[in-house]
Amino acid sequence: ILVDCKIFYRFLVWKVACVGGQKEVGPEGCVPGFEVKHYQVEYSGPFQKGQSLLRVEFDDCAGNENVEFEVSDPSFLVDRDLNLVAQREVLTCGPVLFIHGLSAHADDTAQVEVSGRPGHSQHTLRDILGVGQTLPHRSKRSLLVPPVIITENQRAPFPKVIGRVISTEKPGNHIFRLTGPGADQDPKGLFTIDIDTGEVSVSRSLDREAIDSYELEVSTTDFEGNLVEGPAILMITVIDQNDNRPIFKETRYTGEVLEGSPYGTIVMSMTALDADDPATDNAALRYSIVRQSPDKPSSSMFYIDEERGDIVTHISPTLLDRETLPTTTYELEIVAKDMSGREVGLTGTATATITITDKNDHAPEFTHPLFEAYVYEGSTGVVVNLTVDDRDDPATGAWRATYSIINGDPEQSFEIQTNPDNNEGIIHWQFSHMHNIIISPLQPDQSLSPIIENEDPLVPDVGYGLSSTATVHVTVQDINEGPVFFPDPLIVTRMENIPVGSLVASLNATDPDILHIQSIRYAVLRDPAGWLSVNPVRGTVNTSAPLDRESHHVHDNKYTAVFIATDNGFPPATGTGTLIIYLEDFNDNAPYVVPSEARVCEDTHDMNVALVGGRDKDLPPNAAPFKIELGKQPGLDKTWRVTRVNSTHSQIMLLHSLKKANYQLPLIITDSGVPPLSNSTEVKVQVCVCKKNKMHCSSAHSHLASLRVLLATLLLLVPLCKYHSNHIRE
Repeated sequence: ILVDCKIFYRFLVWKVACVGGQKEVGPEGCVPGFEVKHYQVEYSGPFQKGQSLLRVEFDDCAGNENVEFEVSDPSFLVDRDLNLVAQREVLTCGPVLFIHGLSAHADDTAQVEVSGRPGHSQHTLRDILGVGQTLPHRSKRSLLVPPVIITENQRAPFPKVIGRVISTEKPGNHIFRLTGPGADQDPKGLFTIDIDTGEVSVSRSLDREAIDSYELEVSTTDFEGNLVEGPAILMITVIDQNDNRPIFKETRYTGEVLEGSPYGTIVMSMTALDADDPATDNAALRYSIVRQSPDKPSSSMFYIDEERGDIVTHISPTLLDRETLPTTTYELEIVAKDMSGREVGLTGTATATITITDKNDHAPEFTHPLFEAYVYEGSTGVVVNLTVDDRDDPATGAWRATYSIINGDPEQSFEIQTNPDNNEGIIHWQFSHMHNIIISPLQPDQSLSPIIENEDPLVPDVGYGLSSTATVHVTVQDINEGPVFFPDPLIVTRMENIPVGSLVASLNATDPDILHIQSIRYAVLRDPAGWLSVNPVRGTVNTSAPLDRESHHVHDNKYTAVFIATDNGFPPATGTGTLIIYLEDFNDNAPYVVPSEARVCEDTHDMNVALVGGRDKDLPPNAAPFKIELGKQPGLDKTWRVTRVNSTHSQIMLLHSLKKANYQLPLIITDSGVPPLSNSTEVKVQVCVCKKNKMHCSSAHSHLASLRVLLATLLLLVPLCKYHSNHIRE
């Protein structure tokens, strides 16, 4: 009894704390303590040892570790699985048990009401509160609080009395109080209690779909506010009315079914929702099809399961033929009715669109057994278009065609493509001069055997028939084809400056028209330098002028000419061929000296050296190394000296002082060809007065000319830097 009092006292203190403030909220909105604070147990005989009465719902928001539970009756305990279990056989117990849960994160109490007990408890609630402690107010007494049941959507006037709380106290000694959601908490003022009589009233119409039940607390206090009775739980249950009609998630649904599907094939499922109480007929839905459009070949091609909403086929597979149906799309109007489909039920409507999809149950067929085509030999492109018919859906692989040639094309020179727009087969002929002729003059006629199939395989009971194969008869018409040069281009190598009339090459052109004996004549089509001639009958090419490798018509040592061959057919046909001549170099160009002017200082101890080099249009070995020496005039070697610097350059040195003037110095330059070629030339040498590294030359030369000579000399002196210590500075 002392344990009972202690737990019950904690329960009262907790209730007072709840009135004065809200409980602490744990992480993510978790409220520590009992999630359900009121439980009910039906007494149906003695509670057996180990018997579980119920399972409490407790969460301290920290994993429920080290939670301790105390029960007001020591005959019971709460085990690790949160089950309220009898520790021994219990013949009788109090009408109310209190469970106290305590951990480092929670401290809460729940109430268990035991109904159907035989007799009364040995101790009344007044006795429990009077043992071992003294309370500052009157001891708590019990209230009789019958549950209240009220239907939603009640009509005015309001307020309406919906129940009454009975007190054991004498009238006039206390007042009734009603607390909780719907009274002094949101939605506030929905329920009120007469403070004198305990009558409970509702102030306005209720909506079960918003809140289906209310749990309030009723208590009595004296006129000073001291608790007399309670608190006790007042349960108000809102009874449903059929005030919500079924609603489909969508207004229009789509589905499809393969043609020829068996009877009873599920096409799609329709689902509607009803906000009324699912435990009543108010939300018990029944489905039906009220309209089918079109209604051919049957007005009941589809059936809907009235409870599940599954739409299934209700027609034989042979009639569910996409190619014979009046349409491939059917529209159904679906009605969902609550009240289990009774007449008084509310309804909702939606539309189901069902498409009959295609399967490959029709083989493609050629529209004609024979196709004829006429082509010119040597041409390429389309030979003939093959037209076909297929009754399947054009948007599927059951209609799209693939073609192949099964006979008549051993060289695989014909190609068939599919026109995606109309499914026709397009036969292309590919002709080549260089390989075997696909349809040669020896075979003026040729027959092909194309076959047509679908991308998708046919259904097992359908096969490709004779109409899926056709014959294509191709007639080749002869044309006069032009001569063909071989090889093209023709490449030869010749020495430049060979004698005029020398043979350069022999052209070879043949006529593809082998069934006709035709002659070929040759002519020059393009000869940029005019160096060549061709024999019109034999095709031999000879020189008509010297070949010059150094000509501007020669590029990278190659000279290119084009010839034309013409047959005597009707009309005549022509062909062109190219001749490329690689020209080998001949020593036919004498070297020359650069620059043609030079400067030296009159003082032999100063800048009295000039640098000259050799140039040659020929290629090695017909060019450098060059030999540069003084002319044969007597006495030149007393004043001038020429010394070789490298394979292309030599230096001119003044041996004694000369007056400031212009001098013509004769030089002889010789290349390394076999036989070598020489060239006599004069270099104009200016003898200048040099002071402080500046040259003052004869006015016979312009400043621009002098500058050019000076720059050329400087450039030529660069390789000699390692030989000389004095340089000309700009």
